[in-house]
Amino acid sequence: MDFITERNMIYVCSDEKIVAEVTFPNIDDTTVDINHTFVDPSLRGQGMAGKLLILAYEAIKQQGYKAVVTCPYAIKFFKENKAYQDILK
Repeated sequence: MDFITERNMIYVCSDEKIVAEVTFPNIDDTTVDINHTFVDPSLRGQGMAGKLLILAYEAIKQQGYKAVVTCPYAIKFFKENKAYQDILK
C-alpha cells in the first residue's frame, strides 16, 4: 500500500479513489489542525488509521510545526499514544 504525502494531507488511493486519509491544514504559521481521518470500510480493522496518524506525526514534526487535534479518532489516538504527544500544542 503506497502512502502519498502532500503538505497537509497523507492518503492512499485505490482505483483512482482515496480509500484512506488524514488531513492537517495550517491554522497559522506554526500550527496545524489534525481535523480529519478516514478509512474505507474495506480497510478497517487493519491499523490503517493509526499508520496514517503516525505518518502525519512524522510529517508535522519534520516541518517543525505543532498540532491541535479536532478529529475524534485522532484525539483518541494521541490520548492512548503518549510517545506522539510532543507535537501537541
